[in-house]
Amino acid sequence: MKPKVAIFSLTSCEGCSLAILELEDRLLDILGAVEIVNFREGMTPRSWDIDLGFVDGAVSTPEDEKELLTIREHCKVLVAIGACACLGGINTLKNPQGKDSYAPYVYGDQAKWFPTTDAKPISAVVDVDYQLPGCPMVKEEFLRFVQCILAGRTFRLPETAVCVECKKNGNLCLYEKGVVCLGPITRAGCEAICPTYGSKCEACRGIVSEDALKAANINLQEQYDVSLEDVLADLRLFGAHQDTTLP
Repeated sequence: MKPKVAIFSLTSCEGCSLAILELEDRLLDILGAVEIVNFREGMTPRSWDIDLGFVDGAVSTPEDEKELLTIREHCKVLVAIGACACLGGINTLKNPQGKDSYAPYVYGDQAKWFPTTDAKPISAVVDVDYQLPGCPMVKEEFLRFVQCILAGRTFRLPETAVCVECKKNGNLCLYEKGVVCLGPITRAGCEAICPTYGSKCEACRGIVSEDALKAANINLQEQYDVSLEDVLADLRLFGAHQDTTLP
């Protein structure tokens, strides 16, 4: 029997779910090897007997948390896809403001009609077996992951920083232009797409390792007179939830 696959969305733009559909012809190869039983972007749910479940989006409401617990209960393997599910994403920007501030700002006098909580990654609520980070998730990485799972091979995320891919692409380091970029501390796997097209890395794939943080703390200070604190200030766009775990 084909493995049963499901894709779920919590608080997000659902761009990572759409990235799956953007695989187009390559998606047909996946569909020939699995059975999609639940996918809000593409079908009516057919089954809750799920071998491999993907979750797009952060936990940002009590309903999100309730739904996620149900998803975890019915999925043999659970995968967080995208920055929101893996890191909390831009949803976490509301957290420092406090619910008494952000809820009335968004919903006005009807704020009490819309229960909300501080945003967090799905791993803060349930056990997660794999993560495919990024904003959006790198669809080619998703494809490689599914191929590995179907073939029974081990899947691992890159253990190098975005700077490695940036240098391979022949890019001039943005620090040479006076731009604070998060490439030295961010997990590779995106082919350094943002610096390649002139934008700084904003760490939508999360921190690669504590060792990278320590190295950046020394190298950036010595070479560019930039402190790690200046770098980490930008981390809050996608990774505010990581602040409590930084060394």
